[in-house]
Amino acid sequence: MIIRAAELSDADDIATIYNHYILETIVTFEESPVTAKDIAQRISDLKDQNIPWFVAEDSAQNIMGYAYASKWKGRCAYRYSVEVTVYLSPTHIGKGLGSKLYEVLFERLKSLNYHVVIGGITLPNAASIKLHEKFGLKKSGHFKEVGFKFGKWIDVGYWQGFLN
Repeated sequence: MIIRAAELSDADDIATIYNHYILETIVTFEESPVTAKDIAQRISDLKDQNIPWFVAEDSAQNIMGYAYASKWKGRCAYRYSVEVTVYLSPTHIGKGLGSKLYEVLFERLKSLNYHVVIGGITLPNAASIKLHEKFGLKKSGHFKEVGFKFGKWIDVGYWQGFLN
């Protein structure tokens, strides 16, 4: 396995992984599938802001998952805070891949002098909570029924950690 910076050419594989979560789960509040063009634009936007996006690929260069950070709010005073996200191909869940992606992502964020990482988690989601807490994030907020997907109201929790 190799973890490397995402490239625009990875957009189709990333869209395939993400669309599974959009169409089958509540872990994202997007409801319509994304295209490779949408993902390429998101990768490009983060690269322009010098914010990392990583992919994990197997020996055959198949994308198994990805992790990235994004700005936490747009105001200047939030410039040292980011929200982190990880998504895995359904066939690679539970094998430690999310941890490996977060290890690389968090190290890069530290080197870029980010101070706070925030993870938003739709609830319930024991696996995501366990992953975020493994990296030192602690629950800092809980919003009840802020999302509505698949005909039901969904809670979101926020976990926060410090990088330096």
